[in-house]
Amino acid sequence: MKRIQIKIFIGTAVLSLFLMGCSNILDEQPRSSYTSDYFKTSSGVMSEITALYAHLRNIYGNGYFYNNCQTGTDESTWGASGTSGSTFQAHDFSVTGSKPTATNNDAGSVWFNTFPYINTANGVIENASAVGISNAVIAEAKFFRAFDYFLLVQTFGGVPLDLGAGELTYNTSTVRTSKRNTVPEVYTKAIFPDLLSAINDLPDAGRLTGGVTKTAARLYLAKAYLTYGWWLENPNNIPTYPDCARTDPNGKTAAWYYQAAYDMATTAIKSPASFGLQATYYDVNVGTNDRNNEILLYADHTQASELFNAASLTYESGGTGPNFASWFQTWNYTSITSSKTNWSSPSKLSSVQREAVQGLGRPWVRMAPPIGVFTNTFADKTYDSRYDGTFTTVYRGNWIKASASNPTTLYNANNMLITQGDAVLTFLDSDPTTTIDYSNSPYASSVGAGVLPGRADYVIAPSAISRLVYPGIWKLGPYRTDNGTGLGQPNAGSTRPFPIAKFSELFFIAAEAAVKGATTTAVTGTYANDGTARGLINVIRARAGKWSWSNNGNKTKVEDNSAAMVTATPATIDINYILAERSREYYGEGYRWYDLVRTQKWSEIGGSFKICGTSASDHTVQTITRDIPVNYYLRPIPQGQFDAMEATTEEKVAYQNPAYR
Repeated sequence: MKRIQIKIFIGTAVLSLFLMGCSNILDEQPRSSYTSDYFKTSSGVMSEITALYAHLRNIYGNGYFYNNCQTGTDESTWGASGTSGSTFQAHDFSVTGSKPTATNNDAGSVWFNTFPYINTANGVIENASAVGISNAVIAEAKFFRAFDYFLLVQTFGGVPLDLGAGELTYNTSTVRTSKRNTVPEVYTKAIFPDLLSAINDLPDAGRLTGGVTKTAARLYLAKAYLTYGWWLENPNNIPTYPDCARTDPNGKTAAWYYQAAYDMATTAIKSPASFGLQATYYDVNVGTNDRNNEILLYADHTQASELFNAASLTYESGGTGPNFASWFQTWNYTSITSSKTNWSSPSKLSSVQREAVQGLGRPWVRMAPPIGVFTNTFADKTYDSRYDGTFTTVYRGNWIKASASNPTTLYNANNMLITQGDAVLTFLDSDPTTTIDYSNSPYASSVGAGVLPGRADYVIAPSAISRLVYPGIWKLGPYRTDNGTGLGQPNAGSTRPFPIAKFSELFFIAAEAAVKGATTTAVTGTYANDGTARGLINVIRARAGKWSWSNNGNKTKVEDNSAAMVTATPATIDINYILAERSREYYGEGYRWYDLVRTQKWSEIGGSFKICGTSASDHTVQTITRDIPVNYYLRPIPQGQFDAMEATTEEKVAYQNPAYR
């Protein structure tokens, strides 16, 4: 490839962050510019280390990156407010003439929010030892350099290792030459060596709360081995770019990498240090238990400070920094109305107000879950707690929090009275044998919900889930302690940390590697099992059978259905079952597109879905087909990159992934 002048990869991160000398949290202080001299002091280096943690917020929790990760899969499609040529329709591959382009896609946040921090990591790695920084702290920089390159290579294919001063070298120039390295070069020159070094030098316990550890590095190395193994094998002949042979520079095979992934993941399971599985799935995701020991890495936020939160605590419009991913697949539940008076002469009131609580939050309706999520993925809603621990399925009245002058009771479905906290609308677990009356007469549901005899709540069956009305994602919803007796600040971004990596994924990685042929051995220790794919998955499924709380019932529910969950696991586990279990465990957390692309199952599993339309009264199920050409398994390099390049048109075309030229 010809030498191309580029002005994108300049300097390091634009935010400097200092560690507090007597605290275990990160104290962030803004700076406007950097020079190489900044790496010549220990305080300068440590501030750059902290910047590497802070940059996670620019990607994870960003709603548009969330769209990149979810829409177009079996987990999400475009929602009623994500129309008219939006990136939501473009990422969905279901609208004729609408596919991602260099100017209309949401992968750009990856491109623009990794390379400056890769350069920051380069500067730390080169200079830290000279100013007395320990290898353990330098290992944090190596972890993040590998982390960013792994995200980039999964998203775009091969990417540059040379940012202007040589491969994996700190660059201070604003104009540089560039070429994209191949996928094998990115893995074998950057990702694998950095993570191996990080595993060697990182501590078992984080230096600070949320700090990276040996276990986190093992997880990412295992996942990188697994992903690269799939890339080498290439079972469905998916194109790559830059063009290169599907061979490993070190002569290793796909089978070798599957085995390495299995061995690395099971090593982490057997030696968990302070990490582990929470007792129940609810415990993993409830806001009162954020930063628990199952979370290996997160993009942190706080309600204590707008500076440390990287976002307003009262109102956000959705930019770089705030955690607003949960808005995108939250429907406008505030459209639900009840009546202050008998329905014969209604006086309507929004009975479910916008509130900063985990089951509600701010509605944007940009994305929607297909019906199959509820009928197939989460078919078991009795034993498996993960459906209840993922979705808001009951919307309860909170109208008095909006105004104490509001009446204490309202008329709802079937002209029956409800009080504060009662169910106003319920998404049913399954279609009932009794026909739901969606005619809305005479009770006038404002959101197209129906009624069943004797019930005061409106109801919607899975077959009536639409692009406008659907269960929200409870586990990503906001949690704050400053709401008082009111509705709080529901228009602010979430002040919760956004989870990026969990200890539980080690079981999935090892199980997937076992399905791909890795030789298995019994796993000892706290999570002892026979080491097979079924044995590993059953550790997760057994936990999923344990309940401590029912979101649907809004009450304590102590049940142990572990035996039933384990018994129901197929005797033979295949990749499709692994992917289904991954969806049950991580639904809506931003894993799905990467999972389907890694396993080359995107077209097969995400190629069609069912959903109703965009109006409240539309309960007609449509079967939608997606057109997903194989060369779209890589995302486009964003147009902003090319706008800054000093290159000919032909050189820019050659730099772009082929589908988007």
